[in-house]
Amino acid sequence: MTSPCPKPLVAHTLADLQAQGLPRLDAQLLLLHALGQDLHNRAWLMVHDTEEVSEAALQSVTTAAQRRLQGEPMAYITGHKEFFGLDLLVDARVLDPRPDTETLVDWALEVLPPQNAYAPRVLDLGTGSGAIALALKATRPELTVHATDFSIDALEVAHANAQRLGLNVSFSQGAWFSALAPDTPRFHAVVSNPPYIAAEDEHLAALTHEPLQALASGADGLDDLRHLIANAPAHLLPGGWLLLEHGYDQALAVRALLHDAGFELVQSRQDLGGLERCSGGLLQT
Repeated sequence: MTSPCPKPLVAHTLADLQAQGLPRLDAQLLLLHALGQDLHNRAWLMVHDTEEVSEAALQSVTTAAQRRLQGEPMAYITGHKEFFGLDLLVDARVLDPRPDTETLVDWALEVLPPQNAYAPRVLDLGTGSGAIALALKATRPELTVHATDFSIDALEVAHANAQRLGLNVSFSQGAWFSALAPDTPRFHAVVSNPPYIAAEDEHLAALTHEPLQALASGADGLDDLRHLIANAPAHLLPGGWLLLEHGYDQALAVRALLHDAGFELVQSRQDLGGLERCSGGLLQT
């Protein structure tokens, strides 16, 4: 009588995943996800390295590994992404929030005025998963935060994140500033991580898992940035800031657009890799 094959152990499964070409970190995260464990607790794998992996978990991690090897973002596979200390729900309806975008949040927190007799107002345009808006609200609960997106699907993700995190952010649907009601008060800061990749850029071919409408913006990638810069003054209070994320090679062009639109103190900020990734300016009083 043939004895049943033993179930694979955690350590063996990790080794097999890496042998398939997965980086060690990816293999660890996918296995934790398949086993229903906290993705932040990689030490669990070491403590339980001789524990058996069930057939269901093995099938789940095998499928997930194939998705990852085909270039799908980890956040879409696990359904989660940490951003500015928040655990966000993420799927293919929205862009995978990148750590570099935290530069934009840090900058907004610097320029927003302190609370006095009023709650400072901030607008996040093209919010996607809600990452920027929710990070601002979580850090400074007294802020009045409004977020918009053209995509109804994206707003469903953002709203779900706000509810799950217990953060009071107002959401509205529409193209950029047109999503706002005509009587919406002006803001102390407008922030956005808009599409900024040129429509014919060869890098788009590698981003097949993410929503194209959140990536491409005209022949030079600047169409949406031009629109935001031209229209922001009508929605900013005097002394308010417009802060924009853009491509690694677009800072000079974006600063020129800001200067031409009458913004002052125009400057750029570097991302985690030392590239000028965000530019902004102050609306003159």
